[in-house]
Amino acid sequence: MKEKSDVHQGTLALMILKTLEVMGVLHGYGIARRIEQISGDVLAVNQGTLYPVLLKLEQEGAITSDWGLSENNRKARFYQLTREGRKQLQVEAKSWAQTTAIIDRFFTVKAEDLP
Repeated sequence: MKEKSDVHQGTLALMILKTLEVMGVLHGYGIARRIEQISGDVLAVNQGTLYPVLLKLEQEGAITSDWGLSENNRKARFYQLTREGRKQLQVEAKSWAQTTAIIDRFFTVKAEDLP
């Protein structure tokens, strides 16, 4: 059985935006489960962390929400990516790619590669 890790701070918002871009409208539990599934069940998304990030993204205009019924006929809040959220996702994805490329260089550089 794999031990689950918490999502690294600052990455959850990006994962939420990307999940909504790919999956469309989802409720909070669905977002959390999808992130966990995509991670290969390595990440654990804590509800105490998820919902404040969803609220922050909504206040920033990156997502909207509406009440509806879940698959179990329970009242749930469903989230959807906005146009502003798509723009934010593009900017953050580019920044994340640059950051990971830099970090990757530190793990692959050898002394003989340096000037």
